[in-house]
Amino acid sequence: MWGQSVSVRRLAAIITAALALGFGGVALAQGTPVPIDPELLEKIRKSNAECYSCHTEAAVQKPPRTDMDLTKLRTLLLEEADFKPSGHGRMECKTCHGASYAVFPHAEGARAKISPCEECHAAKVMKVETQYHASVHLKEKISKFTCQSCHDPHLFNIAAKLGSPKVIVAQDNGMCLDCHQSEERYRTMAPADKKRPDLERIHKWLPNARLHWTAVRCIDCHTPATKVLSHEVLNKDKAERNCVTCHSRESSLRTRLYRHLVAAEQEQMGFANSVILSNSYVIGATRNPVVDWTIIGLGLATAGGMLGHGALRIVLALLRRRGK
Repeated sequence: MWGQSVSVRRLAAIITAALALGFGGVALAQGTPVPIDPELLEKIRKSNAECYSCHTEAAVQKPPRTDMDLTKLRTLLLEEADFKPSGHGRMECKTCHGASYAVFPHAEGARAKISPCEECHAAKVMKVETQYHASVHLKEKISKFTCQSCHDPHLFNIAAKLGSPKVIVAQDNGMCLDCHQSEERYRTMAPADKKRPDLERIHKWLPNARLHWTAVRCIDCHTPATKVLSHEVLNKDKAERNCVTCHSRESSLRTRLYRHLVAAEQEQMGFANSVILSNSYVIGATRNPVVDWTIIGLGLATAGGMLGHGALRIVLALLRRRGK
């Protein structure tokens, strides 16, 4: 499903080529960009500009040629402002699309010659393939997946580069909701007899479900808790339902959604998980011991005052009766 395993010799060749060419400036596993020579960057910019001259909305409005199929072209548009910040944004289009796209009209069968993801991401794809085989998507026979089904190569970026948890959540949940909230999209993936799950009904047990969808990723609950990141998507029966998993001082969010920020974390005013607090307030996970004890003290004082007031009224009533 993800393509055949890449041989050791091929993998070595890919790594060597990637290092030699700077891999187009794509981030390494740790998220650190490879410096690129300015001349190479300019070469990439000029090469990609040739593609943008046709594959943008501006080109559709003012076609550079008279023999272009504008109806088809409208389905193949990409703005530079959207592509540039992505994980592949500093790569040459022809790196993946190949020489078949170097001329127009593009060569017959050019789409079939686009480089598969495993040609560059061999080690990662082999790991993902193992995880996917245990995923609910495969078990439910939703087997038409490719990498691009979820990860748009022109827009997707790794979490370490995005930085902001809110941006990460928006991107990652968008991939899930793209299918699970669209009947048309779901039908392109699932078998004809497979009904699209009703997310509202399934998550009815979860307080403020939609608020959760904007604050945490689907995979934070729908992947094994023992793994930082996994493509082993769990069904609703195995998904996390224990609120304390996130809403506690040992919140799993610190090692999952917020893991890229933890290294730079500094305790702020005694709050637990201050790296989470700087972006959102997670009840139970972002607490300040002083505030906690103050609130507890005020609660006890209020309860004590009410009990004392009640007891005093009872005593005074008894004394009035004796006096009469």
